[in-house]
Amino acid sequence: MRAIAGFTLIEVLLATALLAAALALGFATLSAATATVNRSETLARENERMRAVANFLRVRIASARAIGFALDKESGAPIRFVGSADRMRFVADLPDYLGRGGPYLHDISVTGERGRRGLQVVFSQVQNGAEINETTPRKPEPLADELADVQFRYRALDAEGALGEWEDHWDQSDRLPLQVSVRVRQANNVAWPELVIALPAANGGAAPDEGTLE
Repeated sequence: MRAIAGFTLIEVLLATALLAAALALGFATLSAATATVNRSETLARENERMRAVANFLRVRIASARAIGFALDKESGAPIRFVGSADRMRFVADLPDYLGRGGPYLHDISVTGERGRRGLQVVFSQVQNGAEINETTPRKPEPLADELADVQFRYRALDAEGALGEWEDHWDQSDRLPLQVSVRVRQANNVAWPELVIALPAANGGAAPDEGTLE
C-alpha cells in the first residue's frame, strides 16, 4: 500500500508558531496605531482647551475698564485694578452669553497647591463704584485644571515713557496696568505660549500686544 501523505508534527508546530507570530505582530501594530490615535485626540483636546482658555483671558482682560469696584480706606481713591502673581481683579462688561451684561467685577485666581493648580473666575456685579452683594452669588467658573503653575505679571510705562519691567504685583490700584502677562504650565510640564495682553483703557490708549496666542 502507498503511504498516505500528511503533515508531520514538526510541520504543524512550525505552522502554529508562524501563525502566532503573525497574530502577535498584527496585534502590536494595531495597539500602536490605537495608542497613536488616542495620543493625537488627547493632544487635540488639550490644544483646544488651551486656546479656549487663552482666548477667554485675552478678551476679558483686554476689556478691563477704568471703573472702581471699591475705595482705598487710606486714600479714599477708587480701586480699579488689583493684581498679584496668582490673582487679579478688575471691572469689565459681562458678555450677554454670561448674563445680563453691564459692569462686573472679574476675579481671576489660581487655586490649589503648586503642582496641582487650577484657574477660575468669579463674576460680581458692580454699581456706583462698589461691588454689589447679590442675593444669589455666582459660583466660581472653572477655566482650567491639572496645571503645574500659573503666573500673572504686570507692567506700565517707566519715567522715560518706555515699557517698564514686568512686576509680580500691581500696586497702583487706582489705575490699570498697560499690559498683563499670563504664563501657564500644565501638569505634564508642557508650557502654554505666553499670553501678553494690552489694556486699551489704561492711560486712555493701547500698548503693543506682544506674543498673543492666535
